[in-house]
Amino acid sequence: MNASSLTLTKKTHSCVRLERGGQSLVIDPGGFSEADATAGADAFLVTHEHPDHFDEERLRAGLESNPAAQLWTLRSVAEQLSAAFPGRVHTVGHGDTFTAAGFEVQVHGELHAVIHPDIPRITNIGFLVDGSVFHPGDALTVPDHPVDTLMLPVMAPWNKIAEVIDYVREVKPRRAIDIHDALLTDLARPIYDKQIGALGGTDHGRLTPGDATRL
Repeated sequence: MNASSLTLTKKTHSCVRLERGGQSLVIDPGGFSEADATAGADAFLVTHEHPDHFDEERLRAGLESNPAAQLWTLRSVAEQLSAAFPGRVHTVGHGDTFTAAGFEVQVHGELHAVIHPDIPRITNIGFLVDGSVFHPGDALTVPDHPVDTLMLPVMAPWNKIAEVIDYVREVKPRRAIDIHDALLTDLARPIYDKQIGALGGTDHGRLTPGDATRL
């Protein structure tokens, strides 16, 4: 793990940007995130194909604007972009490790959480960055590695608050920061904050899109 500090910038919904030493890594720039979410990034990670996590137009713009930028993702997303960007789109899966823009990344998980038994499950991978920050995508994957900062999917069609709280308890991060929250209304946020904060057993917080914090 690199000892120098990371800066994490929260984007709308599940998109986050990590920066260190002049290099930046963007995770899940989907259709709910800002139009410029991929601007200037050196690397991209995408957890799965759902449009709130993967926006093909935004990723193409990011890869086109920086000819050195690369993408790591699962097969269903890679197949949509690899022909246009030969050698720059990498297919990865559970257990893989790689370096992206100077960040050490481990891949954890294989399947999207169950939305409903009648809906077939798609693949989903989570990314542990620098052995510190874990973004699970749309799953409650528990990495076999300590997590300092857990990007916590707080509100989705596939989860409920009890599962979110138990997930925090199982991962045992030093802190949890909300993601997957674009559909969470302002009325609901204090309820989620109170319950996760009181029952999760760790420091819990959220960032307004555009806000940044040092890790």
